[in-house]
Formats: sequence, structure tokens, C-alpha cells
Amino acid sequence: MRVLLVEDDAMIGEAVCVALKDAAYAVDWVRRGDEAAEALRYGEHQAVLLDLGLPGRDGLELLAGLRQEGISVPVIIITARDGLNERIQGLDSGADDYLVKPFEIDELLARLRAVIRRQGGQASGLIGNGRITLDPATHTAFCGESREVLSSREFAVLHALLLQPGRILSRSALEERVYGWDEEVESNAIDYLIHQLRRKLGAASIKNIRGAGWMVEKQQ
Repeated sequence: MRVLLVEDDAMIGEAVCVALKDAAYAVDWVRRGDEAAEALRYGEHQAVLLDLGLPGRDGLELLAGLRQEGISVPVIIITARDGLNERIQGLDSGADDYLVKPFEIDELLARLRAVIRRQGGQASGLIGNGRITLDPATHTAFCGESREVLSSREFAVLHALLLQPGRILSRSALEERVYGWDEEVESNAIDYLIHQLRRKLGAASIKNIRGAGWMVEKQQ
């Protein structure tokens, strides 16, 4: 999944970027509120980690503007503002969660998994389509008798497909969820990842729709 990090502190930004990439997220990092507003208008991101004290445009102002424009991407505020009134204001402005600095990376990742899961209509920590089950916390996929620990990018592809079973995702749509702005995408990268997933989970696990993309079937 693709995450936008909006953070002007270089040390925190670098640490969060590394943690997100290690956890199989594609991450784009901007340091100004006005840059974040521009990036989010294109709808490429599945979640936002938002600092509040930003140059260019304050984080709360940015958040309120996004919600007024009808942009519903999940937002977790990450900030040093720890007062009760600030937390209430942040949540009432449209944030899905609020995390006070300093925080543990593992907690941030757990909260991120939760907001993405809720956005996809999933209540359980596991996601699936009736045939395949995926544990986002461990990157483990289950299909029949198979139990496979996936690589970061294999997980990113399967996670994107399972969040929308029955929907065809094109090559470009999958690339957007797997790679950040600063990462080079090889021409056959998605094909290779799909091939690896089918090898691990079975040829019928992911369906190719010729000329359109790939999907996992929505089973009852």
C-alpha cells in the first residue's frame, strides 16, 4: 500500500520512511503542507501520516481542507501536540487516529494497519476472499494447506488485491501501491511478483484478465 508521510523533521521522517519500507509500504515523503495538498489531489495514496506544525500550511488546516474537498483517505496525525483539546480538534477535523510523539514504530504500524483495514471494510486483523487469507502483521498468506511468508513486494501486491476482491487492478494501479516516487519500476516487475505469488499459493489464486490486469475472485 502507498502512504504519504507529511513531516518536516528530517530525523523523524527518515526513521519513519525506513520503517514503512521495511514493512512493505511504498512511501512518499513531503515536508510542507502545501506540497501534501497537491500530492493528495491525485488519489494515489491509501493513507497519510500527518504532522501538524508544518511550513507552507498547518496540518489541521490541510486536513480540514481535504475533508471539505471530499478526499476520504485515512489520516493518522503524528505530532508533539499532546493536549486534550489538540487531540479533540484533530479528530473532529477529520483524522482517523492521533498519535503523540515520541511514539514506538510498532504502534504506528499497528495503527496504520487498522485504519487501512477499516477503510477496506475489514473488521478482523486478517483479510481474505474465502480462498486466500493474509495476515498483514506477519506478511503470512494462507491458501488451502499452504502457509507462505511473503516478501515485502509480494505482500504489497496481494494486500492490494485482497482489499478489493472481485475488482481488476491494472499494472499501473499495482505499481502505484508497490513503488514510491523515488523507486525505479522495472517493466516486468509486477508480472514477476504475480508469478511468484501463484507459485507459492497456486495458479488459481490470482486471475489474469487479459489486457486489463489481475484480480482475486470474490467468494461467498
